[in-house]
Amino acid sequence: MTDVIASEWHKLRSLRSNAYLLAASLLAVLACAGVAYLIGRGFDHQTAEERLRFTGNGNGLGTGLPVAYFVFGTLGALTITAEHATGMIRTSLVAVPRRQLFLFAKIPGLAAVSLVAGQVLAFAMHLAAQAVLGDRAGQLLLDGGTLGTSLAEPGVLASVAVAGLSMAAAALIGLGVGAAIRSTPGSLVALVLVFLVLPVAAQALPSPLRARAGSYMIENLPAQIAGVDGLLPPEAAAALLAGYVAVALAAGAAVTALRGRRVKALAAGAVAVLLTGLVVVPASAGAAAGPSSLAWRACPGQDAPGDLRCASVEVPLDWAKPAGRKITVPVAMLPASGTGRRIGTVVSVPGGPGASGIDDLKQFHGRFAKLRDRFDVVSLAPRNTVEPGGPLPYDCLATGPWITLPGDRAEWAELTRRNRAHAERCRAADPELFDHMDSASVARDLDAVRAALGEQRLSFLANSYGGHPAEAYAHLFPARVRAMVLDGAATHQETSAATEPRLYARLERQLERFAAWCRSATACALHGRDAEAVWRRLVTAADESPVPVRNDPSRAAYTGFDFKTAAGPSFVSPGREPDVPRWVQLASAIEKAAGGDASGFADYVRQASGSPKVPSIAGQNMTHCLDGKGYESYAVYREALRKAAEVSPNFAGQRSWWPLACAGWPAPVTNPPAPLPAHGLPPFLAVGSWTDHDEVARAVRRVPGSSSVRYEGHGHTLYLSGTGGCVTAHVNRYLTSLRLPPPGTTCPATA
Repeated sequence: MTDVIASEWHKLRSLRSNAYLLAASLLAVLACAGVAYLIGRGFDHQTAEERLRFTGNGNGLGTGLPVAYFVFGTLGALTITAEHATGMIRTSLVAVPRRQLFLFAKIPGLAAVSLVAGQVLAFAMHLAAQAVLGDRAGQLLLDGGTLGTSLAEPGVLASVAVAGLSMAAAALIGLGVGAAIRSTPGSLVALVLVFLVLPVAAQALPSPLRARAGSYMIENLPAQIAGVDGLLPPEAAAALLAGYVAVALAAGAAVTALRGRRVKALAAGAVAVLLTGLVVVPASAGAAAGPSSLAWRACPGQDAPGDLRCASVEVPLDWAKPAGRKITVPVAMLPASGTGRRIGTVVSVPGGPGASGIDDLKQFHGRFAKLRDRFDVVSLAPRNTVEPGGPLPYDCLATGPWITLPGDRAEWAELTRRNRAHAERCRAADPELFDHMDSASVARDLDAVRAALGEQRLSFLANSYGGHPAEAYAHLFPARVRAMVLDGAATHQETSAATEPRLYARLERQLERFAAWCRSATACALHGRDAEAVWRRLVTAADESPVPVRNDPSRAAYTGFDFKTAAGPSFVSPGREPDVPRWVQLASAIEKAAGGDASGFADYVRQASGSPKVPSIAGQNMTHCLDGKGYESYAVYREALRKAAEVSPNFAGQRSWWPLACAGWPAPVTNPPAPLPAHGLPPFLAVGSWTDHDEVARAVRRVPGSSSVRYEGHGHTLYLSGTGGCVTAHVNRYLTSLRLPPPGTTCPATA
């Protein structure tokens, strides 16, 4: 056997055409470099946002692989067809009468040459593409990838190396084809069909058949074996590549065998291997998640996208009594729709409290388009959702008393009485349910959804208030968290009094930005005046003599505290730049109030709440108060107010509006604030605008390895609102590959 292998090796290296073929493989390098050049040229002519939507070049091998496969396949085919063409086959078979031994003796030498040459060629193709792209290769794209992927990226080194190995497979396939056809022209036609025509034909198929057929093409197997792309799991893709080689060699061996000897058995073996590749491999490709117990159906409503699916999960009302009363939590899913292998499920946790994540999926389904290449996106209408027709009276939950700043213990007691009276009216319909609206219960509901989905772990996109149940989930089930994005998320790690100084500093910075805008923008009603001074005089005077809402039957009047409460959200979130519509509205309202009429504030507050002054919404308080957002006592409140006066001359007291709503609450705190665990969690990603970033970055700092992205502009829940593709790209990159941006990463503001 050794002598036969040595003889075949001598033939291989002495055939001059083989050296020419290996030199011709450099055409693959030129193809990769040429495509990279065209990509770079097109990229350079795009705007910053358009560049984010550009299609990446991956590891750079895509265009060159079919060329390389054809060259190596031809090398393998000529190893035997050249002997048929010259008649040397007769001499060879006289020397080696065992025909199958003669064929298989060609494999070691051919494999050795193609393995070495394939590795050199694969890395040359990758490096050429990267060199042509230059610095542009690192440009982050909306899908979370980059324009070109370096060898340092997860899976890229492996995919390039496997591509080199796959060229040896192409050579062996060529050997089998040549042995079966026995003709050089016929073999070349067959190899053109396999390596060049079939992949193009697969791309012409309708979706989703196109993706499924494409995943079986040889050129797409290396990336799937490396686990970086495609529908097939690595082991299935590797089995399929080996199957292709085995089928080709079995077919060649069957034809090479003497007539009447084992031809039928060998043919049967080839068919068996082929069926294994086409039947067993697809079966293994879909085994990404465990069995789901959810009965999915089309979601009702004209506003529901056609592919949105709805179901429900039954959970205990009181998780401390799992066998007790049950409630139903609605769930919705946007199923994975891309060509990549499914990674898992991303849960979008809605804000509020009181908002529905199902409504988010309906309204913002387009925002998840790139993420759905690899994930199902799921959300829910949490137990604390406030909407008409719910188990608790909507008219009661959607409003509440007007909060005042108590000046003494008697006023504190009166505020406590008003708060309790309204809460009891809402609670009366279902006291047990009302008392179990805390964020930890929502987190346990999320884990019930995870179990129903059949997932081992979940990835989270927590929006605004959604940070509370997301952090509670991290406390309760750290091993079940795959990834966690906190997007402008309200965190639940400190008491209200502890966070207030930092939030007052944020308001002061926003007043400075507002005043700077007024100095430069003629759209500001206070243009040409000192906006900060106008605001300070207004709130100071209103605390002495409240400003009436003229022509209002409620006879409402605004104190300085009322102005701060009503204006706070507009200062923080001015709306899309450069128009900043909420600042335009705010400036007009301030000017009007300075003239003795608070109706400018009352009008926009009424549009949002139906009340001339901001009501303390019971539907939010029923969660906030159980989460420990209130002051522990009157003394704590007074100390918080004293510190506020020291750090915030323009907004002192404004942050007390939220915790004061919990004074007198009829149910005890069940989910108090607590720091995130320092161990057992994966690194988190925090994203936020000017007004959100510092708090959310502080929240993830306790989890080792975490990072953050700061958006250099205004905005809230940046991913859902689509504020800047840069933030979306970083979030998609993290959720898909678990790669975090470096510390200090920023995204420029977009108009």
